[in-house]
This record gives sequence, C-alpha cells and structure tokens, in this order.
Amino acid sequence: MTATALPSHRPSASDWRRQALELLSSMRFAIALLTVICIASAIGTVVKQGEPLVNYVDQFGPFWADVFGALGLYRIYSTGWFLVILAFLVTSTSLCIARNAPKILADLRTHKEHIREQALQAFHHHATGERAQPLAQTQTEVLQVLAQQGWSVKAQQREASARGEAGLMIGARLGAVNKLGYIAAHGAIVLICLGGLFDGDLIIKAQMWAQGLQPFQGGTETERGRLSPTNPAYRAQLFVPEGARTNAAVINLEDGMLLQPLPFDIELKKFTVDYYATGMPKRFASDIVIHDPRVAEPKAFTVEVNHPVVYDGVTIFQSSFEDGGSSVRLKPLRLDATPAQAAAASVESTVGQGAQPLAPEWFAHSAQGPMQLEVSNLRVINVENLAEARSAQAATDAATDTRGVNVSELTKHLGSGAKSPGNKDLVNIGPSITYKLRDGAGQAREYQNFMAPVKLDGRMVFLFGVRDTPAEGFRYLRVPADPNTSVDTWLRLRQALNDEAMRTEAARRFGRMAAPADRTELQGQLADSAQKALGLFAGAVVAREGAQPVGGLQGLSDFIEAAVPEAQREQASATLVRILNGALFELLNVSLERAGQQPWSAEGDAGEPVRDFMTQAVLALSDAYFYPSPVLLTLEGFVPKQASVFQVTRTPGRNVVYLGCVLLIVGVFAMLYIRERRLWIWLQDDGAGGTRIKLALSSTRQTLDTDREFNRLRETLLGAATDPAAPPSPSAPTAA
Repeated sequence: MTATALPSHRPSASDWRRQALELLSSMRFAIALLTVICIASAIGTVVKQGEPLVNYVDQFGPFWADVFGALGLYRIYSTGWFLVILAFLVTSTSLCIARNAPKILADLRTHKEHIREQALQAFHHHATGERAQPLAQTQTEVLQVLAQQGWSVKAQQREASARGEAGLMIGARLGAVNKLGYIAAHGAIVLICLGGLFDGDLIIKAQMWAQGLQPFQGGTETERGRLSPTNPAYRAQLFVPEGARTNAAVINLEDGMLLQPLPFDIELKKFTVDYYATGMPKRFASDIVIHDPRVAEPKAFTVEVNHPVVYDGVTIFQSSFEDGGSSVRLKPLRLDATPAQAAAASVESTVGQGAQPLAPEWFAHSAQGPMQLEVSNLRVINVENLAEARSAQAATDAATDTRGVNVSELTKHLGSGAKSPGNKDLVNIGPSITYKLRDGAGQAREYQNFMAPVKLDGRMVFLFGVRDTPAEGFRYLRVPADPNTSVDTWLRLRQALNDEAMRTEAARRFGRMAAPADRTELQGQLADSAQKALGLFAGAVVAREGAQPVGGLQGLSDFIEAAVPEAQREQASATLVRILNGALFELLNVSLERAGQQPWSAEGDAGEPVRDFMTQAVLALSDAYFYPSPVLLTLEGFVPKQASVFQVTRTPGRNVVYLGCVLLIVGVFAMLYIRERRLWIWLQDDGAGGTRIKLALSSTRQTLDTDREFNRLRETLLGAATDPAAPPSPSAPTAA
C-alpha cells in the first residue's frame, strides 16, 4: 500500500492579519491593557515623580534605584512603554467599537416585528388569552396602553399563508439606551486616553524627533532647546522674582530641560503669604500683571493655590515660592581664633548670586584651605515641629550630664534635626539662612543657621545645622543663649579656650578657689590639673603620644582610657569632669572681665540659671570641635525678595477628557441601571367577534422588576389578575 501525504494548510498572510485584527479588537485584550495601565498609574501615585535621582537612591538604595530608573518608574507617565500601551488601548477599543457599533445601531432601528407567532411560546415570560372586543378595537387599546407606558411600537399585518395564520404582530421596545451605553462607555475610554496622550509628553517628544530638538542642562540653553510659543500642549515651570517679568518657562525632562516661551510676559508685583496663629501658612497669593503684545493694556490678576488664572488658553497655577535674590548680611563667628584675633567684618551677599571668596585667614588652621561662599536660600518664616527635638535634647542631657559623665556616651555629638512622625509642636522659629562652603577641590557642605534662639526643653538655644549631602537631614549644633539672648557669651568662652594665657589664668583661679583655706599647698596641684583638663578639652594637649589632638569631651575620654586603669576610670572621669566644669566657669569670668563685663556668680538660688547655662555650654563646646567649619556665619540682617514658581499649562485635551468622563458616567449608568426590554403581542381574530392574544417579554437581565412588569402587562392586556411578586412559571426553555 502506498501512503499518500495529506496536503498541509499553511495560514496565508490574510489569515494572519485577520487573526491579529481579531485579537487587537477583542475585549479581553483591551481589559488586559487597561489592567496594566491601572497598575502603572498606581505605581506612579505611590512613587514621587520627577524627583532628583539622589532622593531615589536614598529611598530605595543604589541597586533598586538603578532598576526602577531603567524601568522608567520615576517618570512613568511619559515613558515609551506606557505611551505605547496607551496607544494600543486606544486602538483596541476603537476597533472594538468599530466592529460592534454597526450591529448595535442596526439593532436599534428594528423592533423585530417579523418574529413568528409560534416562537413566542419559547420565551421565559409569555402568556395567552382572549378578549371579547373585535380585533380593530383591541389593536387600538393595546397600542394606546403601550404608548402610555413609553414603548416604541411597530406593527406588522400578516395574511394567511403556509407559514401561519392571518393576524397582527406588534413589536415594542423599551430601554434602548442600554445599548447606547456600551458605545458611550467604550468611546469614553478612547476619549480619555486620547486626551491624556495629547496633554502628556507625546506632543513634546514628537516635536523633539521631528525638529531635532536637544534638551539642555542648567543655563546652557540654545536654539535647539527652544520650543515654539504656539506649542499646542505643554506643562512647564515659570520662575518670576518680585519686580521682574519673563515669559521663559522650562519643561523638565529626564535628560535636561526645554525652553517653552509663552506668548505673553508675566510680571510679579508682589508675593503674599498669610499665616495662622501657629505660624503655619494658610494662603499663598501672587499679584501678577500679564503683558500681551497683542493687547494694548496690561491686565492684572491674583493667582492663589487652588485658584488658577486662565489667559489665552494658558492656565497659570501657583506651584511654590522661592527666594528671588534677597540681600543678606552675615556675621562671621570664628571658632578657632583667640579673642585678640576674633574681629572680622560682616559679609554682604545675595541669595543665588554664585560663589564669592571668604577671607583666607579665617581658614588658616583648616586643612580644607580657603573657602568660597554660596548663599542658596533665605527663609523668613520657619515653622518646625519641635516635639522630637525636645525629647532628643532631654535624652542627650540625661546621657551626658556633666555632673556624672558616662565615658561610653562621650562619642555622641550633634543631635538630629529630624521631624517627628508622632506628636507635633509646630512653632515659628524665625528666619534662617542656608549656604554652602565650597573648597578648592569643588567639595561643599551645606549649612543652615537660624537668626533667633529657639526654646528647647525650657532652654533658649541657637541652632547651627550642617549636612554633607542634600539627601541627609541637617544635624544641629545647639549653642545656649546668654541672658541677652545672644551667642556672644558662649563664643567668648569658646575663643578663650584657644588662648593659652587665659587658660593658665583660669586654672590658677580655680586652684585658689577650690583648695581648702588650711591647705594652700594644694593650689598648685589643682591648678595643674585644671590646666591639664582645659588643655585636653581645648585640643591643645594630646591624650596619647603621637596621637592627633581631638578636643571636647572626647579628648578627656581618650586621656582616661590611655592613662587610667579600667577599674578606676569611672571615678577618675567624674573627678576630671568636675575639675573641668570649675575651670571652664573661671575661664568664662576671665573672658567677661577682658570684655569689660561683670563676672558671673553660681552661688545660691540666683546662680541656678548660670549653672544651667554652663551645663549646656560644656556640651555645645564639646560638639563644636566636631563642627566641620572654623567659622559660623550668622544672619545679621536681610532685605527679603520673594519669587513665585508658576506652573503654566496648555491642555486642550482637558476638555476631551472631561467629555470622556461624562460619557463614561452616562454609559456605565445606562448599562447597569437601564434594562432593555422587548415585547411582542400577537393579535388574531377568533372568528366569533373576539380577539386571541399572545404576548412575550424579553429582557437583557432577568430580575424581579422584569417579573413584576410582565405581570402588570398581562393583567392590563389580558385582564388576568396575578400576584405581582410571583414570577410566571416557564413552560418552555428561554429563547436564544
């Protein structure tokens, strides 16, 4: 026997196209795309969009930050894959509408009055009866009842034939909007997606590809990075200082910025902030003037948060505010100078003006060399949560009480300035200045100093903050305020520590004061111990041979670990700290006398504020040796100048999205709450002057309302009283 191979069928190109078209226009494919878009949108809501990369590295770590960045999760709404999925969803839904809309519209135009009389028995809801009235009268009454109930009716007169007897078939329809809801809901998805595509970055990316535009970095804007003022859709940021006018908005992209010129100029007359009694802002407003070259007279407006201004199709939102170039006067406080070297002229600067050199002698003893100053921000109002700051200060006081120091805790320095997620104590702590000190290698640290003292745990302290990178929070040096609410007394004490002669004089006074009156030979020993303690604390004496001077309480800790047996360290540390406290108090009085002021007394109840000041001063002096700059720049005066940051948008797709939302609401309600019903009534002369009636009802959803509606129709048309709550018993399977 010879085997004969069967001919194999290979799908043709038309078969592949047909299958691809069916897949693309299938509802399951559209639902899958919509699910992906919903998941991506949820990610875009949880992950902050458009933040600096360092923020994501700090939040997710270097590895996952790179992974999420490669997936485009930081600008998810403008990534290529998101736009492609959105485009596929539009295409799929449009094809689905194109395939089904003609069938739906054709179905709306017909009442299906051509149905056979025998088929009525196959419906779930059907009934048969007779009326004594003739056919013509019955027809009139039936049509009148249906018209009163809102049914759309079409009748077909039939003659006797082989297919059936003579009679009148009435086809009625109610709730046809249910089918239109399908078109409205799917059309809404298309409109919303088109509006989102049009108002997103798709138009910008298309112009970049067509015109060869190149994003720029910083202030290196070129003609290749400039869009047209007639750009149909954009979302940009506009920075306007008080008293200035501009039309140069910028669009932030992943790899740079594009300049978006506006067709008019915006001038900022005044930026206003209103505050609650707690210091929290309650209203941000910008008084602007729009200068349009096409209009003779400028127009004035007020832009507020949640109250934008719309002009010539461009919506202007109040996005934020910044410093617009305030003038500041900074007073240098030299930490490593002696009182004789401390005099220094104030520094005049402007916020945002760039780097300016500082006096080289201020950094003569610093390994970093000469520094340059960059003033980055002036904040006139600072509302901070001091609840955790106070608790942190209390914990620090308990851990480093100078009357009984735990040596293991001496390494804790510079308390955290982080805000508390729990209890809140919102306080306006006054103006602050933020600046950077940049060395010759280009490395910089950021500093934030407050102009007025802050009350923490019942004590008035000055806050001097520092951080190494923008991703970190500021760590604050807390300096106690003197009775004149200034930092001068603590600064004199700090500078006196740098003067060997003043340390020697303070040690001599301490020896004379601490020695008993009957044992004057101890004065020299106590003076030597006090001078040793002051030297260690000032960093002038090293704890170990060949070690680097440390200073502060850490210097005392290193000395005790190197020179005292472990069993005696606790007692030795307590004794050394008591000597240090007494010597520092004498050093304070020496510095006050040199400045022409009265010395302080710590005796009795009146000396309690002095003792409290000294406790805080010792901690601040110890922390100051770990402060990375030998100079503190305090805010001495300022002339504020604010600037507004506006978000300017041209979003023609917004109205399309609004229309889509309306259609979506209408379509969903039509599909869920409107039932399409079809009713057929067969009227036939019974030959005795009466009329036979058959009726059947079909509905898109079988509900109790459908049962009650059919019972009412049967009672009205046939006169048969039934229980409206009881559905009729089916006598045949439901018609397909």
